[in-house]
Amino acid sequence: MVLSSINLKNFRSHKSTQLSFSEELNYIIGGNGQGKTSILEAVYYLCTTKSSSSKSDSEVVRFNEEEFEINGIFNDRTKDTVRVYYSLIENRKYYFQNGKQINRSADIIGRFPVVLLTPADHAITQGSPGDRRKLVDSIISQASETYLNFLLDYNKTLRHRSSVLSLYKETRRNELLAEIDAWTAKLVQTGLEIIKHRKKFVGIFNEFIKDSYKKIMDEVEVPEIKYWFLDGYWESYKGVLTDILLVEESEIQDRFKDLISSKREEELRRATNLVGPHRDDFIFEVNGKNLKMFGSQGQHKTFQTALRFAEFFYLKNNTGKLPLFLLDDVFGELDTKRSMKISDYLRDVGQAFITLTDFTNHSFLRKSDSGKLIYLDSGSIVYA
Repeated sequence: MVLSSINLKNFRSHKSTQLSFSEELNYIIGGNGQGKTSILEAVYYLCTTKSSSSKSDSEVVRFNEEEFEINGIFNDRTKDTVRVYYSLIENRKYYFQNGKQINRSADIIGRFPVVLLTPADHAITQGSPGDRRKLVDSIISQASETYLNFLLDYNKTLRHRSSVLSLYKETRRNELLAEIDAWTAKLVQTGLEIIKHRKKFVGIFNEFIKDSYKKIMDEVEVPEIKYWFLDGYWESYKGVLTDILLVEESEIQDRFKDLISSKREEELRRATNLVGPHRDDFIFEVNGKNLKMFGSQGQHKTFQTALRFAEFFYLKNNTGKLPLFLLDDVFGELDTKRSMKISDYLRDVGQAFITLTDFTNHSFLRKSDSGKLIYLDSGSIVYA
């Protein structure tokens, strides 16, 4: 899959910007505030319907304007034209594929697979369990519509169950207990499907992360991802966190049901969903040591980068499409050795978009004959 061109109108600092891209490496170069990252964000919008950094679409509209628009052309087996339009007055976003309006983001996720590596990825290895769940969920969702639907259904169940728990806490109406039990049964049913998909994913993805890490570190270090449960998920059984890969599916189901039963009174008292895959964590290890607790800054950056390369090849393998690879200001935080390895590794991917402040300071980067250097300066664009 290739994004051949993009057109931005009133998007961040871009009043009206048109760009054409190489099918291979595209280096987007410019000083701070020139709109480099905004181009990657616009590509991400086309692929997912959402911003890669802002929670609100209104934040993306250019100052003193009332709308933004993104148009892009994808070429794969067929040609797809995609348009994203947002109106500040309506506070509404529209997504069109080949002129047809798409109303559900879920209908687009995975259609144009994309991988994004940014400095904000430090939250994945150093942040909360929620950051790691978000990563895993986003990867599986792009590869599996079934998983995405389970995830949407599960989150809807959590919201409904939380609402009824809160109502019971306020009113103590006994008839609400039966409704809570019904939502509990639904939570267990859907939650088990999510756990099953995550377990399968981690087992497969570990091989991708090991291969990517090897390309960057030459087998000096060995990475591994473990799927663990937080907040006492298994404490009534073992007293310690348990790697889900070591537990049979039938045992998972029994433990899930037993634990949610044991937490019933606490959930009623606190009006909170205490048990389920929304509280899981994924533990990253290097040479058997917890990366978050013991990893160096270099190990964190390497792991974050290897994760994204692994994501790329996992999606390529499971969707049959070449994802777009977006790298935002990555090389400025890496030492020369790792940067050279990553630059070489980029030869193995399809189309990539890499932002830089200055190409001359990264002479180790390789530009293929069909690659492009795109210079941004005060609204003007120069190709090289």
